Amino acid sequence: MSTHLSILFTVKRSKISSKGLVPIHLRVTVDGKRLEITTGRFIEPEKWCTESGKVKGRSADVREINTYLDILRSRIYAIQKDLIQSGEIISVEEIRNKLTGIEDSKKLLLLIFSDHNLKMEQLIGNEYAKGTLVRYKSCCRHLKNFLRFKYNLSDIDISKVNLEFINNFEHYLRTKDENPCSNNSAVKYIKNLSKVIRICLANEWLNRDPLIGYKSKYTEVNRKFLDEAELRKIELKEFNIERIEIVRDMFVFSCYTGLSFIDVRNLTADHIGVGIDGRKWIFTARQKTKISSHIPLLDKAEKILLKYKDYPMGGYRAKKLLPIPANQKMNSYLKEVADLCGITKELTFHIARHTFATTVTLSNGVSIESVSKMLGHKSIKTTQIYAKIMDRKVSDEMDSLGDLLNKKEKSLRGIS
Repeated sequence: MSTHLSILFTVKRSKISSKGLVPIHLRVTVDGKRLEITTGRFIEPEKWCTESGKVKGRSADVREINTYLDILRSRIYAIQKDLIQSGEIISVEEIRNKLTGIEDSKKLLLLIFSDHNLKMEQLIGNEYAKGTLVRYKSCCRHLKNFLRFKYNLSDIDISKVNLEFINNFEHYLRTKDENPCSNNSAVKYIKNLSKVIRICLANEWLNRDPLIGYKSKYTEVNRKFLDEAELRKIELKEFNIERIEIVRDMFVFSCYTGLSFIDVRNLTADHIGVGIDGRKWIFTARQKTKISSHIPLLDKAEKILLKYKDYPMGGYRAKKLLPIPANQKMNSYLKEVADLCGITKELTFHIARHTFATTVTLSNGVSIESVSKMLGHKSIKTTQIYAKIMDRKVSDEMDSLGDLLNKKEKSLRGIS
């Protein structure tokens, strides 16, 4: 006897929330009997497309929801297939039991990944930064495309994820037709995937770690920084445009504190205290790593804080100490700062942090241990990258000195 099954996604406009969002419901019909459950996803009513049964738009959030709906649809068809193969009766009750009975259902990679991302999204600003979520969503999207490209699947049982799968995914990332990933980007995406795999191992959904035997490493990137002369140029330059002057000041503040963009943006009076030497210090924890960072407040940084002490900042930024613009605007304006100061290096806000580590501290005799603590690094190995930069700088300067001494030697021989 044939069984007719239909799947439909709808929105419940009668259940609009105080935030103006409506829930997306899943409706499964088997031979006229209906099962309807919520998907746990909410959207603005005008973004729903009734014809396609999907959310309209191309934003990352929209793609995540539509991917989740596709996964649910695939899951139901997989349940139907399992019931047929096992000779069981296909009914809305059986589908409900298998769909909601987590312990009895197959564990699908993208479904687990999407659930991880949803939980991460709920902790933005608390345990995670928005940029971290963006990277995990991007990884999930790459996995979805990879499954379609390599296996013609919308999802895959986590038990089938092995070392071959991992290596194939990495190869896909490096060679895909549209925007192939660099070595470091590919390795980062595998690292994102490894977190989801650890969740599966912890829940005993996997019997063996598929990453055992996987080998790949980051390519060391030469970190740019400003030398003393370049930093001095930026500090002394007078600007007639206020927004450019503010951006310069924020950049210089970071050069003398080592704080990242987000940590400068979040700085409040609560982060300023008195250190063991009786002077003002910055006491904070890096948003990225949650590692404590204690930084003596140098005079040049303190002068910038005093300069903007009474600067008007309303709304949610009223308690912040500095009027730093959004990161994208910041880096755009920094290009103008570089042009006006005659600096050819591509200036980004993160270069300020590198400059603090090299030109301001290490080159002036501050120990690498102290620099590591001020930067809030988890491991001193991270800070040693800057020490290598300084060694390279010494090597280059000694090469120049060698050339100069050789020229003097030749000149002396010519005179004699």
